[in-house]
Amino acid sequence: MAQYRVGRLEQEIQKEVNDILLKRVRDPRVQGVTITGVDVTGDLQQATIYYSTLSDNGDEEEVTQKGLDKATSLIRGELGSRLSIYRTPELVFKLDSSIQYGSKIDQLINQLKKQ
Repeated sequence: MAQYRVGRLEQEIQKEVNDILLKRVRDPRVQGVTITGVDVTGDLQQATIYYSTLSDNGDEEEVTQKGLDKATSLIRGELGSRLSIYRTPELVFKLDSSIQYGSKIDQLINQLKKQ
């Protein structure tokens, strides 16, 4: 039962954070951010939120991370009012590098096909 609850909470957080970023966060540093996944600890105290950006520029990624860090308390507050849970988890944002990794693999495969 607890596992289902964590999984359900992860889905809800992902959906709501995407919505909050789109509609409530006005920081230009976080435009174009997509939430790709959420991991919530078993005790529901912490949520790691994975995101991707369209850029693979390291400097831009750093700027985006700073924007997300700055918006964390606003996002957490919004989540608290949208989710019906006793305590809103602490939020940590991490860049999801799997999308860029997949894109790099695609490029390499395409290069091999051309040869």
